[in-house]
Amino acid sequence: MKFSEQWLREWVSPELSTQALADQITMAGLEVDAVEAVAAKFEGVLVAEVVAKEPHPDADKLNVCQVNDGSGNPVQVVCGAPNVAVGQKVPFAQVGAILPGDFKIKKAKLRGVESRGMICSASELGLEEETSPGILELPLEAPIGEDLRAWMTLDDSTIEVDLTPNRGDCLSLKGLAREVGVLNRLTLNAPDLAPQAPSHEDEFPVRLSAPEQCPRYVGRVIRNIDVTAPTPLWMVERLRRSGLRSIDAVVDITNYVMLELGQPLHAFDLANLQEAIEVRSAKKGERLVLLDGQDIALREGTLVIADRDKVLAIAGVMGGEYSGVGLETRDVFLESAFFTPLAIAGQARSYGLHTDASHRFERGVDFELPRQAAERATALLVEIAGGEPGPLSETVSSDHLPGKHQVRLRASRIEQCLNIRLPDIEIVDILERLGMQVGSDVGEKTSEDDAWFVKIPSWRFDITIEEDLIEELARIHGYNRLPVRRPAARLGLAADDECRQPLARLRRQLVARGYQEAISYSFVAPELQALLVPDMSAPRLTNPISSDMAVMRASLFPGLVKALIYNLNRQQSRIRLFETGLVFQGELESVEQIPMLSGLVCGSRDPEGWAARRDAVDFFDLKGDVESLLRLGGNDEVWRFEPAEHPALHPGQTARLLHEGEAVGWLGALHPALRAELGIKLEVFLFEVQLNTLIQGRLPVFRAMSRYPEVRRDLALVISDDIPVQALLDTLRECAGEWLTDLHLFDVYRGAGITQGNKSVALGLTWQHPSRTLNDAEINQLIDTIVTETSQRFGAELRG
Repeated sequence: MKFSEQWLREWVSPELSTQALADQITMAGLEVDAVEAVAAKFEGVLVAEVVAKEPHPDADKLNVCQVNDGSGNPVQVVCGAPNVAVGQKVPFAQVGAILPGDFKIKKAKLRGVESRGMICSASELGLEEETSPGILELPLEAPIGEDLRAWMTLDDSTIEVDLTPNRGDCLSLKGLAREVGVLNRLTLNAPDLAPQAPSHEDEFPVRLSAPEQCPRYVGRVIRNIDVTAPTPLWMVERLRRSGLRSIDAVVDITNYVMLELGQPLHAFDLANLQEAIEVRSAKKGERLVLLDGQDIALREGTLVIADRDKVLAIAGVMGGEYSGVGLETRDVFLESAFFTPLAIAGQARSYGLHTDASHRFERGVDFELPRQAAERATALLVEIAGGEPGPLSETVSSDHLPGKHQVRLRASRIEQCLNIRLPDIEIVDILERLGMQVGSDVGEKTSEDDAWFVKIPSWRFDITIEEDLIEELARIHGYNRLPVRRPAARLGLAADDECRQPLARLRRQLVARGYQEAISYSFVAPELQALLVPDMSAPRLTNPISSDMAVMRASLFPGLVKALIYNLNRQQSRIRLFETGLVFQGELESVEQIPMLSGLVCGSRDPEGWAARRDAVDFFDLKGDVESLLRLGGNDEVWRFEPAEHPALHPGQTARLLHEGEAVGWLGALHPALRAELGIKLEVFLFEVQLNTLIQGRLPVFRAMSRYPEVRRDLALVISDDIPVQALLDTLRECAGEWLTDLHLFDVYRGAGITQGNKSVALGLTWQHPSRTLNDAEINQLIDTIVTETSQRFGAELRG
């Protein structure tokens, strides 16, 4: 929210400097982002009138002008602006004037003709950032000879406030002035909002077919307006200093009232309306050409303003081109409505739009404001464009309007939260200055429970519980005036689970294996999530940041895949990413938040180099990375990989990760059909595992090292292709005895000498006795037991 300091001071003017005012607003919880001058520094520029104009004798695009600057003698100026004309009031920089950029005006000759001064454009005066095509035309009532800076009140500042979403009441000059007035105990100088006497009895019917989304709609027919009437300079400047450009008198007035009071308005060309206004939900197949020229297909359920034949506007977002005010408009229908925040939340972004109106309605607009705003806009239209207003019509569904509610406030709770005992008189004073009702007509403070009952004003959507009122007391009393005390408590150290390994250790392990950590949003695109984890449900946001961040993530896969696509599109072909974070599974009422660790790899196995292998990463590379994480806990024997199917993973290259028989994760190759749909050409491998399970390890214990030699035997067993190696390893551990210290797979062979459908699995076994040397007879007996058992269970044969 940007606003002019001078405009604010017309409402309320505390005896504070600009910076002190900004600091006070910030300390009240409305953070000031920037304070900037409304115009660059310049001096020596006057209001002048062009009294004569002739073509330059030696230049086609230049004119020789005579200007009256109030000195009594016309001043000759050579001007190249295409829009300069006799009778104009213009900004005139005299000889000796200094323009922005320390540019000093001097006498000069342009193509042999003397020029004593300069007629200025808006950009040359620092009033616009873009280069202006012509000179700045001033209103005809501008006083000749007056200092331009003083006459336009350019010694002003724009203050930009970054409001939190709950403070929609401050998205207006009225709301900000109300805050400043409360902080400084000053009353507001509000503009006249008196009802406008109707000049005729014409009304346009209104029907509320969606009263739960639009319970109040105020309208007025205003006839015989002059759309071509110029917007007064004071209004143009206030709009400019608030970040809005002037368009025409009608649009400027609706924008001005929105900035002033906080109520968005819209004006329809009455000649283009048929039969009646209806506020309803869009129907299937309906389309609308917006004021910015976009032709959009409306989704069913979108709240719209329509007449008998067509949709006129997306309610609370933007009007349509067909019914907009144009140069031919003579009669308008002025709309001032209350739309509930949930009706507008997310609608603009779902169509790729963001407007000042939707920004306000999403955060909540005072439901009692539409009538006041319509009266204010009517008065300005009559004053500026000469309209003839009809009676103000109001269509209301009282059952659906928000009600004014009471909140119980206890003095004991105030002291408990703020650590200070505020006087009762100060509490009541602060609340009443904020527009709340505290008194006999609402409920006196009672001695039994030491409490007040506070009636909340219609513009404060954010105050619903006792703590909200206490926050208001703290803001206005002053956060910096609250006492600072350390808690008096005996704080014992919490017991530390020594079996849990720190997350930093897992991170370092993945970084050491070439991964980079990614941090993605907890909100993802519903379409991408549906592709990667279609079987999981997650909460959908009512008011998302954007349409591609509309649901909570049910897995870390969507964020990593999005980051992968981003990198691939920037010529990065070797990618290794991992992420830790919460995923959200289930519906909002019963959502489960689960910490997860996920990773993704694609591209070459090794970084590019003269000695590096050029082959691509595969499933077993990823499995090796995951196994290295499992080994960190010292209990990797409780983990198992089993073949499984996942909707987003390759059916032949997918494994479910089990911990003590319970499924806790997945790893595998991204499904080829899914890669094609996402436009990914490289093979991609992903894993995901529950973090709380992964960080659980085994407490290390001391074991003395044996002084006796190890015995190593290698076995090559031929087994069927469909037998998992893990089952074979489990059998070997059972049969190898208590002195087995190491068992690992070091080769798998298929080819010549091996029957088709079988594989040769080479295993290394190591034994070591803690107190003596093992002999060959003992080892041979163990080998015989292993060969016999594997033959009986799996039909394994010892490869000769």
